[in-house]
Amino acid sequence: MGGQRPDFRRGDVRDRRPPPLPLPELDLSLRPEDKGVESLSRQIKMTGRAYPLFDIAQMILQKPERHTVIFNTKKNAEGKPVQPLFVCALDDTLWLSEDEAVAHVLRKHFTTFYQAERTATEPPKGKYTFVAQCSLSGIILGPPNHHDYQTQLHKLHTERFSRMPFEEYKSRVRIVRDEEVVKKWVDDLSWKTEYVCLNMPEPLRLENMEAVEKHFRETHKENIIKSVDSHVLTGAAARLLRSADLVRLVRSVWEDQRRFPLQIATVLSQQFSGHGLQFFKVNKTVTHVCIARPHYLDMAATPVSEGVRRIVEYIDAHPKSTRRHLVEALAPSPAPPPAPAVPNNPATAAAPETPQATPEQTAVIGDLHWLIHQGHVIEFANGMLETAKKPLPKPEPRPAPALAALPPAAEPVAASEAVVPEPAIEAAPAPVAEEAPAATSEAAPTEAPAADITPAPPIAPPAEPPAAPVESSS
Repeated sequence: MGGQRPDFRRGDVRDRRPPPLPLPELDLSLRPEDKGVESLSRQIKMTGRAYPLFDIAQMILQKPERHTVIFNTKKNAEGKPVQPLFVCALDDTLWLSEDEAVAHVLRKHFTTFYQAERTATEPPKGKYTFVAQCSLSGIILGPPNHHDYQTQLHKLHTERFSRMPFEEYKSRVRIVRDEEVVKKWVDDLSWKTEYVCLNMPEPLRLENMEAVEKHFRETHKENIIKSVDSHVLTGAAARLLRSADLVRLVRSVWEDQRRFPLQIATVLSQQFSGHGLQFFKVNKTVTHVCIARPHYLDMAATPVSEGVRRIVEYIDAHPKSTRRHLVEALAPSPAPPPAPAVPNNPATAAAPETPQATPEQTAVIGDLHWLIHQGHVIEFANGMLETAKKPLPKPEPRPAPALAALPPAAEPVAASEAVVPEPAIEAAPAPVAEEAPAATSEAAPTEAPAADITPAPPIAPPAEPPAAPVESSS
C-alpha cells in the first residue's frame, strides 16, 4: 500500500557529511626529544641489546613529552609565506593570523596592559518588557528597537561568530520576556565602563574595546606578536594550542606517523648515529639499533678462550636461548642451602638473601659482554641470543669476452649489458675483532636492569622474529 520506504542505510548518512576542512599549508615535522634519545642511547650501550628502530619510534610517539613539533612556513614563487605564522611572546602560543593573536592577547592577558573601571551613569529611558538574547553565547543584546541594538548585534557576530553567515546567525537570536533578564540588561547599561592604560608615561582612558584594540595595535603589537618562518614547540604544548586549525594539523601528522613512523624513525637514526650506535637489518626488512654491527667470529682463524668458544657453540646449538639459559647451562648455580626453621614471629624473620653470582657465572657474563660489544653475538630486545652468521661469499665476476674476437669497427658494449658485481652485504665492515679474553679475564659489570623500552609490534614494515638469521659483515 505505502510507497517505497526511504533508505536509511549508513552509507547514505556518510554521503551527506560535509567534506573536511583543508589543513593549513605548513610543513610540520616531529622530532624525538634530544634528552630522551640520549637516555635511550646510554641504556642501549649499557644493556648491549638490539632494539627494532620502528618500535622505538612508536614508543616516542605514545607520549607528547617524548617529542617536539616543528612548524615551518612554505614559500611561494615570490619568496613570501603561503600561510604566515605568528607567535605571542607572552605565552609562546602560535597563530595563523595577526588578528587571532591580537584577540588572544586581549582575551587572556588583558590585565597586563589595561584595567577596566565602571562608573554609574544614567539608565536607559523608557519601559522595556523584552530583550533580544544570543542563544549561542547567552549575551543580552537589548530590545530590537533600541538605538544600539544593531551595533551590538554586528559586533558580537564579528567577534565571536564570523565564520557563520550573518543571516544564519541572526536567526539564532531569540526574544526573551523574562523580567530578570530585562532587569540585568538595564543594570548593565546603568554603568559606564572605561579602560585605563597601564604602564604608560601619562594616564590614558579609553571608552570602549574598539579603542582598546586600536591602542594595543599601535603601542604593544610590535613587541608582543612576532611573525616567524619557523617555530618549535614541545609535543604537550602543541596539543594545547588554541588555534583549531593548527590543532587539526598536528593531529593529522601525528596520526600519519602512528600508522608508519618513517619520518621520526629517520631522524631517530641520525640522532642514534651521533651517539655512536650502529644499525643492521634482520632478513633485510626490520632495522635494529645496537652497540655494534653483527661481525662473524671465525674461531678457526681467530684464537679465542675456551669460555668464548663454549658460549658460541652453545648459542649455535640452542636457538632462541636467553642469557639466563646460557649462564645456567655453562655455570650452573649451586644448590640452595636448606631453609631455616620458621620463627614464631614472622615480623622478625629475615628476608631471603638474593643469590650471588659464582666466579664461574661472572666469567661467563664477562665473556658474553665482550662478544656482544664486538658484534659476534646479538642479544635482542626480547632476550634471545644469536651469533653473527658467516657472510655469503661474493660471486666472482664473469670474464669479459676477448676483444680480439670483435671486428675492428664493432660498437662498444652497452652499459646495460655490462656485468655488474653483486652488491655487498648491507652491514658495513666492522673493526677487526680484538683478541678474545681468557677464561680468567676480569668480570664485566653486572648486567643492567631490563630496559624501559617495551616495543609494541611495529605497524610497518612487518616485524620478523628477532631470532631470525642476521646478516653480518666479513
